[in-house]
Amino acid sequence: MSALRITHELGSSVTVRDGEVELFTYVYQPTTRALESPKPYLHPIRTRRGDVVSLFRPHDHVWHKGIAWALPVVGDENFWGGPTYVHGQFYVQLPNNGVQQHEGRIELEAGERASVSHALRWITEDGRVLFAEQRGLAAEIVSDVAWALTFDTQLTNVSGASIAIGSPTTRGRENAGYGGLFWRGPRSFTDGTLVAPGAGGAGDDLRGSRHEWMGFVGRHDDIDATSLVLMLDDAANPHHPPQWFARSEEFAALNPAPFFSEEVVVDAGETVGFRYAVGIADGGADAAEPLADALRGILQPVLV
Repeated sequence: MSALRITHELGSSVTVRDGEVELFTYVYQPTTRALESPKPYLHPIRTRRGDVVSLFRPHDHVWHKGIAWALPVVGDENFWGGPTYVHGQFYVQLPNNGVQQHEGRIELEAGERASVSHALRWITEDGRVLFAEQRGLAAEIVSDVAWALTFDTQLTNVSGASIAIGSPTTRGRENAGYGGLFWRGPRSFTDGTLVAPGAGGAGDDLRGSRHEWMGFVGRHDDIDATSLVLMLDDAANPHHPPQWFARSEEFAALNPAPFFSEEVVVDAGETVGFRYAVGIADGGADAAEPLADALRGILQPVLV
């Protein structure tokens, strides 16, 4: 099993390396405009071969940043970025772009499994703290051509009142239930192939469908190669199996969306948790089932 190394840019980011390849950089203290709802993100993200499978701040949605935990509807607050969907008005820029603020120290551990953990506060644009979060990420090698990222978050409501987490769909926009762990792929992945258990096709075919996992196969520019990004939902997550906000038309995106068509209400003082495994592989659709099995094995010890 390969040993993974960690480099820490103090007060900014953490990079995990597999030999000479930088698998990902996790920016925990971003220098992002307030309008983009500043939040930690992973970018660039690479396969074991070194091919980049993420996109940062695309011109069409500048608040999309590699892989990020982002929520567009937190009560009346926006922790996604940009304008807020208002039924009957479409998207409106409101004074509600919150920030996920790192606090305290960051805990790191390298080896066969590289892990990162830290605390955050979710602060509204007008300065109120809604959630205290404990977040953990870990990376490990699963095969000669694939590695896995696990993402674990525990959100405690410290606002003093109930908070409903939803999506544009819960606010009235059809089939726009995005929110949660969101991946934005490279431009060259546009019109790629989505694959799920017993299903496959384009984003407009699979968007809103329920699956335990879903993958995206995209082609790279410059090289004759494809890569697979696959996300697996933990069976303990709210509303499992999730509806998926997935796109291949216009741009490449994957998002197991637990708030797609139904809110999750977190009462004052309560904690809600979410856990995911993300597989990054060199290869195509034929690698999806074996990769999903490997990710399931990584999550399983916590579920038993």
